[in-house]
Parts: sequence; C-alpha cells; structure tokens
Amino acid sequence: MEKNLKIASSPTARNEKPFLEHFLSFIIYSVLLLFAIACLLPFWIVFIDSFATESSLIQDGFQLWPSHFGLEAYRYLFMGNQVLSSYGVTLIVTGVGTVVALWVTATFAYVLAHPKIKYNNLLSMMTYIPMVFGTGLVGFYLLIVNWLHLKDTFWALILPYLVNPFLAFIFVSFYRSLPYEINESATVDGANEWRIFFQIVRPIVTPVMVTVGLFYALQYWNDWWLGLLFIDNSDLYPLQILLRQLLGSADALRLTASYGISPPSTGLKLAMVIVTIGPIIFAYPFIQKYFVKGLTIGAVKG
Repeated sequence: MEKNLKIASSPTARNEKPFLEHFLSFIIYSVLLLFAIACLLPFWIVFIDSFATESSLIQDGFQLWPSHFGLEAYRYLFMGNQVLSSYGVTLIVTGVGTVVALWVTATFAYVLAHPKIKYNNLLSMMTYIPMVFGTGLVGFYLLIVNWLHLKDTFWALILPYLVNPFLAFIFVSFYRSLPYEINESATVDGANEWRIFFQIVRPIVTPVMVTVGLFYALQYWNDWWLGLLFIDNSDLYPLQILLRQLLGSADALRLTASYGISPPSTGLKLAMVIVTIGPIIFAYPFIQKYFVKGLTIGAVKG
C-alpha cells in the first residue's frame, strides 16, 4: 500500500498527467483549426475568385489566388441602377418584416404559453396543423391576390411570413420555463398583461428574440418565391429575383453572343454570392453571443 502511494506521488507520475492533458489539448485544437480552415476555404475561394477575370476562371478554374484580377463581374452586376433599387426593396422588406414578424410571433407565443388563456390548447393545435400539412398553392395565391389585393405591394413580400409556427413554439418553450409566480407578483402590484410582457418578460427573452429575429431576417433576405409569385412591377423586384434574371440573361447572351457582349457568367455567379450574403455575414458576429444561448435556453428546465 505504501509502495503504491509512493509511485502515485512520484514526480514522474505528476509530470505525465500534465503532458497528456497538453497533448490531448493540442490534438483537439489542431482538429478544430483544420475544421475551421475547411469551412472558411470555400468562402475565401468564392470571394477572391469573384474579382478574377473571366478568362482566368475559364483557363485556370477556381484558385486560392487568381492569376489575373478584374472587376468585369461587378461592373456587369451593377450596370444601371436596378441592383441598387432591388437592394433597397430587400432591405426594407427584411427590416420591416423582421421587426413586425418578431413582435407578432413573440406576443402570439405568449398567449399560447399562458396557463390562464381559455383556448390556448386550441390555438396551439391550429398553429401546429399548418406547420405539418402546409397550404395549397392555388388557395394561397387567391388569398393574396384576389381577397387581400396585395399584388405588387411590399406587404405581399412581408405578410405571408409573419408567423412561423416552428419559431413560435421556440418562444412557447421558453415562456413555459419561466415561473408563473412572476406574473402573479406583477398582477398583485397592479400590472396588466401588456405591462408584464413588455417590462418583465421581454427583457428576459432577449436571447430568444435575437435568435428568432436572425431566422426571420434570413428568411426575408433569401426569399425569392414570394417575389416570383406576386411581383410583376420591376421597381419592386427583390434582390434575389433580380439576380436570378441577371444570371439568366448572362447565360443567354453568352450562348448567343448577341450585341458583341460576352458577359462574365462564371464570375457573375461568384459576385452574386458575395452581394447576397455580405450583409448577413457582417451582422452575424454582433448577435452570435445571443444565438447559441437563444437556441439552448428553455430547452432544459432548471
């Protein structure tokens, strides 16, 4: 027994444990570094090759550092003012849609999670069924165009996405993890439900709101389906629809060689990716600290 204690307390045994810990840490960080490089490498290739000349892309393919640089793709992309106009449309739709959808979803989910609401189970079922089965395209089109008369308006791009059932249930899960004694104490002090929600509950759910807001912003920013269905006025084209048309016209001109123009179709695709994902990439670092917390908070009740 004494011999084993001496071996365990010897300097060699004490030095082996830190060495193993440092070695395992080195392996783990090396794997994570390689994984991060593997994730960043495609973004770098898309970014740097968007500034390559079309001839360089055709001859050498995608490279980590192109042999010849040029701005032909961006010149073709921003030819005229239509891209800037569509950028403004998408920014307005994303900003207004995210704020309104977040407010509607948060308040609606608060009703679903409230234990004193009489018909909250019925409302939950009515929210859950469309999430599973969806709706028909014909009825959806008739609702927006013939009944609500929203064709060629901003609201045709905003209203259909106001309440996402999945995101609403994320709110519900978190609301139900809060102790109801908070509401009872505020009610005793004379606060109504609006004051309880905006002054007590809303500050607590900030991480969830930021996370859900990011999902809504991505949905509005990347959407092209609603623009394709309901927008015929070119002044109201969202960015995704315009880029889709530009890419189609570039491919057509490349095949026919019309008007003596040879558009940079390969570089144009890369430039489109940079233009469309740029604002989201710049916004994500500012809300990343809320993102992970918002996804996990309320998932485990403590």
